Amino acid sequence: MLAKDLISDIVPALRTSDNGQKALYWMDIFRISHLPIVNNEDFLGLISDKDIYDYNMADEPIGNHSLSLFSPFVTYDQHLYEVIELASRLNLTVVPVLDHNNHYLGVITLNDLLHFFADFSALKEPGAIIVLDMNIHDYSLSQIAQIVESNDAKILSVCISSHSSSTKLEVTIKINRTDLSSIIQTFNRYNYIIKSTFMDEDDMNSFYENRYEMFMKYLSI
Repeated sequence: MLAKDLISDIVPALRTSDNGQKALYWMDIFRISHLPIVNNEDFLGLISDKDIYDYNMADEPIGNHSLSLFSPFVTYDQHLYEVIELASRLNLTVVPVLDHNNHYLGVITLNDLLHFFADFSALKEPGAIIVLDMNIHDYSLSQIAQIVESNDAKILSVCISSHSSSTKLEVTIKINRTDLSSIIQTFNRYNYIIKSTFMDEDDMNSFYENRYEMFMKYLSI
């Protein structure tokens, strides 16, 4: 999925003639901390609620102040993974989207990114989860898929996490079955280390809540 596919049709852009109070009102309505400032089709930059409070501009037009706006953006044809990376790195609640002429097209909100992540990683699909712990040199998606499919199951999604200070990987696999008994036995036979499994409804709900919290922490919100 590309950035153009997730542009919000409800979050407005500010003009330099708008005042800080209007900006804060819109931020509160849409539960965001940033808004783009646009002049005709030209993207001028992002303003945050902190900027408005720091400059004490609640009742004055934004254009009356010499703002040091930062201007992060993605182009409409970039993948949403790149959007997530930018939002995470800069702690953004919206990501502006431009065309290749630097014309403003809209923004992608953090909330929409979360919905995309849930849909893209098959979190809503029924099934169970296995978390494997392994060395990075031992990772082979083809072998993992072969083990799962040899037990008449399918992989719905794979998520890999690592740490810069370690050579270990945590591989989280969503499978389209709730009974993992035979799959677990096969992983054990191939000497895979199974860190955890989630099969019943309570465990799955706990897993999703944990992953949601981790994702929110990753985005530094």
